[in-house]
Amino acid sequence: MINRRIIRTKVLQILFSFYHSTNNSITDAEKELDFSFTKLNDLYYYIFLLLIDIFDLSNRKLAQAKNKRVKNQEDINPNTKFINNKVIVQLKENAQLDKYLSINKLSWVNHPELLKKLLTEITESKKYADYMQDSDTSYKKDKDLLMFIIEDIIYNCELFYQILEEQSLFWSDNIEYIIDMAAKTLKTYTIGDDQNKAFQYKFKNSIDRIFSSDLLRKTIINKVEYQEIIDESIENWDLDRLASIDLLILQIAITELLNFEEIPIKVTLNEYIELAKIYSTKKSSNFINGILDKIVQKLKKENKIIKTGRGLK
Repeated sequence: MINRRIIRTKVLQILFSFYHSTNNSITDAEKELDFSFTKLNDLYYYIFLLLIDIFDLSNRKLAQAKNKRVKNQEDINPNTKFINNKVIVQLKENAQLDKYLSINKLSWVNHPELLKKLLTEITESKKYADYMQDSDTSYKKDKDLLMFIIEDIIYNCELFYQILEEQSLFWSDNIEYIIDMAAKTLKTYTIGDDQNKAFQYKFKNSIDRIFSSDLLRKTIINKVEYQEIIDESIENWDLDRLASIDLLILQIAITELLNFEEIPIKVTLNEYIELAKIYSTKKSSNFINGILDKIVQKLKKENKIIKTGRGLK
């Protein structure tokens, strides 16, 4: 679920905090990095819980309508197509989802206003009206509606983003990415899936987990050496005048160039230039692009960059 770009971003954020604190150790930084990935995993499951809670709220509303003293025909014979959505039933019965939510005590109980807002936006949409009036009760129609809810309603809900950003700083930059991951998971659902349907793991594989830890640790350990490489590549520029975030991006990029033989040079350069565009200025990204090119040429001449495999140089 967590790709290399997210890993690089989190390493940058953790290292920025590490270098601006006087009480951190490498072990503390590694724990903080792992915690940040755990929080992203929480958000992934949290979104599925939100979908379930929206449908549960709709179910409660139908039950309340049945108990009204004065009922209309819709109260007596409600259309239950929405609350019986087959994909939602699968999510409710999923063992992995239920276990994760129970262990980590994730809940939307303190945000009823969000559930009401989302349900209102759903039920007032043309997509919902068409769905409820359609005699087609197929699994595909149920999944299509759920995709609409997650990709259009939740994705565009400002209150949703506001609540998440207030709950955790670790979620602020990656909410849209995790929504996309949740949507991709839903797209894999089929009518034959049972309660053992697997959700995505935090990392795609153990290699990515090791990559995240090594990238962080080796950047810290080799800080002085990599600063010297940067200093030698910057003509007529005092290292102390370089923005701290730009310096850090350069340090992490050098770590990747020198320590990860399987990652092509071009990939490393592109990734850290993109990070500079996000976390620094346009001028900085151009500056970093130029400095990294000089550093690569220098390290190549010194035979310090070793890449294995075809097409990695």
